[in-house]
Amino acid sequence: MAARRQPKKCSILRFTTKSSKPSSSPHASDNPPDASLSTEIPANTPRKLPSSIFRQSHRTRVEGPATKTAEASPGEQVEAAKEAMDGLNPVPPALQAAVGLVGQADTAMTSIQNIEAILRPLKLFNSFVTTLSNVHPYVQLALGILTGASQLLINQANLDNEVFGLLSTIKDVYEFLMEKDTVVHIDSMEETLRKISREIKGAAEFIIKYTQKKNFAVRIADNIVRDPQAIARAHVKNLGDLMQQYRDRTVRDIQVNVNHALEELNLDGMAYANDAGLNTTKKCLDGTRTEVLKEIAHWITDYDDKAPRILWLHGQAGRGKSAIAHTIAAWAQDLGVLGSCFCFARDRQAERREGKILTTIARDLADHDPAFRRALSNVVSNNSSLKTTSDVLQQWKRFILDPLSEINGEMAGNVVVVIDALDESGLPPSRENILHLLTSPEAARLPFRILLTSRALPDIEHSLRAASHVKATSLDDVPLQLVERDIGLYVNKKLECVPGIGVVEMQNVVKKSDGLFEWARLACAFIKPDKAGETPKERYDDLMALKSKEGRTLLDTTYFAILMGGIPQSGKGLERYRSVMHQIVMTLEPLPMAALDRMRKKFPNKEDHYDTIVILDFMSPVLGGIVDCSSPVRPLHASFYDFLMDPSRSGVYCIATSDTKDLAFATLQTLREELRFNICGLESSYLTNAEVPDLKERVNRSILPHLSYSCRFWAQHLEKSKYEPALGKLVKGMIGSERFMFWLETMSLLGVVGKGVGALTSVITWLSGENDFKDTLALAEDGVRFIQNFGSVMWHSIPHLYVSALPFIPRNTLLSAVLLPKFHCLARVAVGGLRDWPAAQLVLQGHTSFVTSVGFSPDGNRIVSGSWDNTVRVWDVEGGVWIGSPLEGHTSFVTSVGFSPDGKRIVSGSWDNTVRVWDVEGSMQIGSPLVGHTSFVTSVGFSPDGNRIVSGSRDYTVRVWDVEGGVQIGSPLEGHTSFVTSVGFSPDRKRIVSASEDNTVRVWDAEGGMQIGSPLKGHTSFVTSVAFSPNGKRIASGSRDYTVRVWDVEGGVQIGSPLVGHTSFVTSVGFSPDGKRIVSASEDKTVRVWDIEGGIQIGSPLVGHTSFVNSVGFSPDGNRIVSGSRDYTVRVWDVEGGVQISSPLEGHTSFVTSVGFSPDGKRIVSGSWDKTVRVWDAEGGMQIGSPLGGHTWTVTSVGFSPDGKRIVSGSTDKTVRVWDVDGGMQIGSPFEGHTSFVTSVGFSPDGKRIVSGSRDETVRVWDGGMQIGSLVEGHTSFVTSVTSSPDQKKIALGPWDRNAGIWHSESYQDWMSQKLELVGPTSHHVLAPYPPVDAIAVKRYHICFSSIPSHALPNSDQLVHGFMQHHTMWTEPIKLQDDGWMKGPQGRLLLWIPPALRTPFYSMWNTAVIPRGCCMELDLSQMAHGQEWWKCFEVAV
Repeated sequence: MAARRQPKKCSILRFTTKSSKPSSSPHASDNPPDASLSTEIPANTPRKLPSSIFRQSHRTRVEGPATKTAEASPGEQVEAAKEAMDGLNPVPPALQAAVGLVGQADTAMTSIQNIEAILRPLKLFNSFVTTLSNVHPYVQLALGILTGASQLLINQANLDNEVFGLLSTIKDVYEFLMEKDTVVHIDSMEETLRKISREIKGAAEFIIKYTQKKNFAVRIADNIVRDPQAIARAHVKNLGDLMQQYRDRTVRDIQVNVNHALEELNLDGMAYANDAGLNTTKKCLDGTRTEVLKEIAHWITDYDDKAPRILWLHGQAGRGKSAIAHTIAAWAQDLGVLGSCFCFARDRQAERREGKILTTIARDLADHDPAFRRALSNVVSNNSSLKTTSDVLQQWKRFILDPLSEINGEMAGNVVVVIDALDESGLPPSRENILHLLTSPEAARLPFRILLTSRALPDIEHSLRAASHVKATSLDDVPLQLVERDIGLYVNKKLECVPGIGVVEMQNVVKKSDGLFEWARLACAFIKPDKAGETPKERYDDLMALKSKEGRTLLDTTYFAILMGGIPQSGKGLERYRSVMHQIVMTLEPLPMAALDRMRKKFPNKEDHYDTIVILDFMSPVLGGIVDCSSPVRPLHASFYDFLMDPSRSGVYCIATSDTKDLAFATLQTLREELRFNICGLESSYLTNAEVPDLKERVNRSILPHLSYSCRFWAQHLEKSKYEPALGKLVKGMIGSERFMFWLETMSLLGVVGKGVGALTSVITWLSGENDFKDTLALAEDGVRFIQNFGSVMWHSIPHLYVSALPFIPRNTLLSAVLLPKFHCLARVAVGGLRDWPAAQLVLQGHTSFVTSVGFSPDGNRIVSGSWDNTVRVWDVEGGVWIGSPLEGHTSFVTSVGFSPDGKRIVSGSWDNTVRVWDVEGSMQIGSPLVGHTSFVTSVGFSPDGNRIVSGSRDYTVRVWDVEGGVQIGSPLEGHTSFVTSVGFSPDRKRIVSASEDNTVRVWDAEGGMQIGSPLKGHTSFVTSVAFSPNGKRIASGSRDYTVRVWDVEGGVQIGSPLVGHTSFVTSVGFSPDGKRIVSASEDKTVRVWDIEGGIQIGSPLVGHTSFVNSVGFSPDGNRIVSGSRDYTVRVWDVEGGVQISSPLEGHTSFVTSVGFSPDGKRIVSGSWDKTVRVWDAEGGMQIGSPLGGHTWTVTSVGFSPDGKRIVSGSTDKTVRVWDVDGGMQIGSPFEGHTSFVTSVGFSPDGKRIVSGSRDETVRVWDGGMQIGSLVEGHTSFVTSVTSSPDQKKIALGPWDRNAGIWHSESYQDWMSQKLELVGPTSHHVLAPYPPVDAIAVKRYHICFSSIPSHALPNSDQLVHGFMQHHTMWTEPIKLQDDGWMKGPQGRLLLWIPPALRTPFYSMWNTAVIPRGCCMELDLSQMAHGQEWWKCFEVAV
């Protein structure tokens, strides 16, 4: 900081109020500088704080003859360093050359003869500083930093040569700082003192980290000591230069060494609040607020481990809280101890900064401290969703506490974090979690200090007042004489040379301010002339004449006068003022003047097409961003917002906030005119967004502020506007054209594509009921589904918004019809694909075994799942990814999970016989497992008040547990005669319901532990799941009898008939929040929704799971359903979606094993475990004729003849039979010969022969009922599939020995020269040859995912370039990954496949798929990719 300049020789207002000495110097008068020379410094006494997260130790601070404990986090480093040095290993011979960098290592520990003599000046300095009571607060803070550094070094020992030399120089510096001449000039040499402080701090940290290493080999490998000799010498040189500079009273440019070699650790993608940091223009005028600043500086540098970690500075609006916060932040930044500065702002509430506060602070701390940076990188690496989470509780745990725990107190020094204007975050709920964290026990043990400012709003005061580690300081309590002194200095600075304004006038301004800095600032701005015809003295007289009127404070009166002085109270000037200020007030984030002007040019009324400067030029006293046009235009103080919006305070200058039509028009016009394809010029679709090195710069260059604003906020302005057809046409033009894709592209580049769902939802609300825009409404609904299904693709790689998302839009949607004709050179789904949007909105993948239980959190934002992989996972619903690490602890399958009513805890039950409770925020188990059950725990749940847990078990009992105490309440509830499968509390907590494999449902008195009434009987098999209705009057139950039943709790009787529809065991049931619907899951792989009153199924089953569905539940709003399955996935369903094509073909009485179409596609044949073959009308869905009966056991395989007149069937009765389709009867006798089950049959292309495969490991060919030739032998396991080649000369086989084969019909035992590998699910067979043995270059391979060779990818060389250098010829160059991405060598992105289409998938090695159509096939023949991807919109360009 430069020395403070002297005022010009003008009228000067002087104040002689004597400031009181700071409380930090209680011994200043009775402790001379040398008083501590004979003081014996007691040894450190390490101890542990009662926290497993942070460990600190006592450190000694000398204050005269007394000592007091100090902040301990650096002390922990000291103790660790001492222990490390004590056990330092000798240097191996191989490292002697490296060790030479730091001198002779074998003598390093013996070079220091008198360490006490070296450290004595440092100890003396600690006491000496307390005598300097009248220094500038900035100097006080700098000296405090020096005291902290000395305290670190005092505790060091066992130092080698180079470090000893540096320490000697440090000793010289501390001696120099105590010289009389140094102290005399200490205030005038602030800048040099700042550099000395930073240099000493850096040197001390270097010594600490250097001596912490366990041996020299580790030291030399570490970045901080890669060249310790050079670092030490640089510190020595700089400290010498700085002392000389101080003596010479000069200021030279000396580069301070900080030794922070930050590794290239990837923190990109972590949410960061822009423009929320330090603003040095807001600093206090030098010389003002001295007492408060000294108090804060003393608090920052107080080493007492009992010192509060948080200082809350509060006061009414206009007291100068933010100025003090930014002053402290600026000083801390100068001195190298600023951890972070985070500011809330009323005009930035739309950004929801509260969701970014801890990610921003964590990133700032990472930039400040390398150890914290490494620890933070370890937390966020390979967890993209965590980087962008807005969950403050999770941010606290993962971004702050976890890294601090990992570095274990390594963050040395007096680090301060500033949080300004918390009261401007928004309504109380916006800061509820922040206050919870700041007052938590963990906050009391932070190794850094937090300066927090706000008004004393009720919610803030209630939280902070009760916390013992929060020190509250009120600016309202500062004596008025001190405030007036500081305001006087400010007024003197601003008005000292203004003509006509003298000492008396300045004194009057100070007195009229009544202690409000904001009023004083306004007054000075008002007095300075800003228009012709008035002198400053005249404006001063007008100001002094202002009186506080009824309903207006003096501040309001001043605001009014300022506006009245520049804005007329009627006519065009007032109209333009209202228009411009309405635009400024109603924008959801402040914009610079140029952006405001660009948007005004698009207002619907041409009379509004003027530059805002015509109004803003007169409003600089109250608005920022006018003089500095690059800054956003915003009120200089939050109180001006309140003034403008209250008509009783602002009168004719009040700004209405009821309608935002102009902004809706302007934003939509901006999108219509300025959105464009590939706006940032991305060159290749092979790269992820993270791999584009200058993406951020491209975004800033290509997406100007007004376009960025329009993309993010157009829908919010639309929703607040009345419906107008002209607005509707603009919306239609945006959503109903290619601009919809360009908007999503821009939103993706801005990192907010997820907010597109909210925007389109606003459109749907706004257009509801407007018949002229039904297509636009449908497109908006499609758009929501598009973002939900492809949002992750856009987030990963912008080009794939076009390359990978467009080809897979369901073909029956209106969005497909609108968009696909406008884009070209895309992949095309040749076989398969989606007709309509899948009902599953999300597929949550991560568990490595069956998912057994799922549930929504109370707010609907999270899902919990339990699995047979022994873990519990928590998922983010919006992002579709898991949060944090799996909750591990169970030693066997997790069978049941659920959230507590407040969403802060999770309960889980397991086959390890235990119940466990987990802390959601901390991702850790709470207490010990709840032990008592003697067999598997099958079901668990919280009581509605969250104080109790109920569990059911295979030990036939139900148990109730006290959550806080972790103990069982009362005796087990006994009565069931078989396994308990499901339990739950009633909404009023008074009853418990349980289901059992004894086929009954029972209701229990939760308090008395007694069964209420008789068991509810009716199910004919095991009851698997039960649930209370929200009003507690009904119970739903699901059973292995395939039904769902509803029971009246009071009457104990079944209501209506069973809900029938599932075709296998019902595994889970649940009520909707309104109690009108029931959801059920089944081993038939479906989820079904039922209307309780009507007793009927609503819509079609929700289909998508590929294995048993084990658990279901409604979201809190009733709009979504979550399900977990044995296919290892969790899926989220839209209750309104999920359409099934046609109705099920019902008739078989057991499992259907095989189906097939007739050649003309009009009929379907099916075989079943019910021993029958049936024929169906494919169009009408009806059975044709009677079942074809004759087999004496399961029918395993069926097929039509080429002419469609006959059907062949195979059976586990070891026979093959042929049937006449029209006659409905068997032709001839069964074909007998196989000695085990027949597993597959088929006709030859001419229909004359039949081929069959069997578990007898043979293939047989039949002609007219007779076997032809010898057996086809050679397989070592069952033959599961057979077919003939079109020329009838070959037979393809699919055996269980995984060696599929092709056989010549004439000589069955001749093998093809090429063996084939069976790949894919067992429900179909894919014949896939190994790659050609003579393959020399990958370009010989066709990159083809279709049975048609012409569908191969063109220009594939760029994709597979370099493949053969890194892979064997047996590896696929392009492969479908688990996350759905098809990647080439070096991770090049070709295409992303939606979850619904990934299984089964046609591999590039496949040569045939039997039957055709069971795999999705892609036509890539026209696809533009890589550096040509942009051609997909080439025509339009």
